[in-house]
Amino acid sequence: MTLPANSAQTPSASVAELWKPVLVRAAVALVFGLVTIFWGSPSVQVLAWAIGLYLLGTAAALWMSRVLPKAVSVVVAVGGVVALVTQSDAGVALSAAAALLVLGVFELVHGLRNRDSLTRDWLVSGVIAVGTALALPFFISLGAHALLGVAGGGAILSGVLWMLSGLTLRHDAQSGTQATAPGASPEAVN
Repeated sequence: MTLPANSAQTPSASVAELWKPVLVRAAVALVFGLVTIFWGSPSVQVLAWAIGLYLLGTAAALWMSRVLPKAVSVVVAVGGVVALVTQSDAGVALSAAAALLVLGVFELVHGLRNRDSLTRDWLVSGVIAVGTALALPFFISLGAHALLGVAGGGAILSGVLWMLSGLTLRHDAQSGTQATAPGASPEAVN
């Protein structure tokens, strides 16, 4: 969560706009997950393009949210570009694993350090990303279909998580029931 630009803004005002990039991230993950489910026998090129575009879309959503450091978005984007360039099972799996590992670790750290409305979501998403990153190298020898299955499974889990989070943030922003920041008075909300 970013801090307010001036003292007139409340912390909930910055959270109110966070639902858009959260929903973009969820949509990217769910579309990628659906591609992995319904593509029967993907080639290495399909693997490279699917994972590369998934990582680039995730990086764009992270960049828009401005919650994690910009370097995380850059690392995830570089992982996507490397996946697109290598066009091999090992290259795609290792670049995706590296990008997801960095993303997951930073999400875990953010979730542990900050207490905001998405704290649990950051922790769960971090565990999913780290777990997917650690699993991917073990499936390299099984080919593109297995790699897409592992990456797609993690994407579907995180996509559902972020979809629920984004819709909750959107509802809270529209209804004005946004939780107060620690130490804020109840009058600030009303």
